[in-house]
Amino acid sequence: MSESGTQLLARLEARRCLKDIEPQLFADDGGPDPGKTELLYHLLCRCVLPEAAGGLEVDVVFMDTDYSLDVFRLASVLDSRLSADGSAGSDDAVLRSCLSRLLVVRCSSSSELLLTLHFLETTLSSRPKAALLLIDSISAFYWSDRSEGGASVAKQEEKLSRCSELLGRLLRDYRITIFATCHPIRRTSSGPPSSSSEADRSHLCRAWQRLVTHRLVCSKQEAEHNPANGDQGSGEQRNRQVFTVHCSSWTGTKGSRVSSFRVTDGGVEFVWTHRPPPGLSVVL
Repeated sequence: MSESGTQLLARLEARRCLKDIEPQLFADDGGPDPGKTELLYHLLCRCVLPEAAGGLEVDVVFMDTDYSLDVFRLASVLDSRLSADGSAGSDDAVLRSCLSRLLVVRCSSSSELLLTLHFLETTLSSRPKAALLLIDSISAFYWSDRSEGGASVAKQEEKLSRCSELLGRLLRDYRITIFATCHPIRRTSSGPPSSSSEADRSHLCRAWQRLVTHRLVCSKQEAEHNPANGDQGSGEQRNRQVFTVHCSSWTGTKGSRVSSFRVTDGGVEFVWTHRPPPGLSVVL
C-alpha cells in the first residue's frame, strides 16, 4: 500500500485523537500518543521543505514497517517550520505541497518489504527528485523471520539479506541516501557497553552491516525543568526531555560527533554539538 503524504493526511483528518482519553490514568502531557522518532521527522522536514524555508525541496520515500507514522505530528512540525520563515508562508497550499513530496509505503512482513524494494526502482526512475529513503524500522520483522527460519540462521536472515542486496543496488545505481531505524534487541546490561567492540556488535545480518556507513545512537537524559518556559505550562513544556545522539562514521576520517537536542512543539531543537578531538573515540 502506498500513498502520498497529502492523501494520507486527507484520509486521517477526521479521525479523533484520544490523548485525553483518561486524565486520571495518564500523565499531564496526555494519553497514548502514536508518535515516532522525532529525529526522522526532522530529517524528513528538512528534505521536503521549500528552499525558501531552508529546506532541500526533494522527494522522500518513507517505508513504514512499524505502522507508526504520525502524519498529524509531521504536518504540525512542517507548519511550525513554515510559520517561522516569513518568506515561505504557512498556508495550506504550501503545506500540502511539502506533503506531496512524501511517498508513504507500508509493509506488514519481510516478504512485502522485499517485493516493495524490487519495485522501488520504478518509483525512483519516475521521480528523479527522490533523494531520501527512510525505513522505520529495518528490524521490524526480526522475530517473525527468526520464527519462520527455524533452527537455520541462514534461513532466518535470508529475506533481510536479500533486502540489503537490493538496497545496496539502489545506493549504487540511484545515489540516494538511506536512513533506517533499528530496535535495540540485544543488550548485555542496563548500562553503557563496556567496550567499543561490544557497542559495534549488531544483531542484524552481515549483509546489512556492510551497508552501514554511519550509526546514530540516541539516549535519554534526565527530564529538565526550565522555569523560563513557565511553571504554569503543560507537562510537556515544564519537562522537556533532552536526548543525546552519538554519530559515528566508518568512512573518511572515521570521526565521531555528539549532539543534544530537545523535542518541542515545533520539532527537534538542537542544544549543542561536540566533535571529539582526533584519536578520541566515543563509546556508543
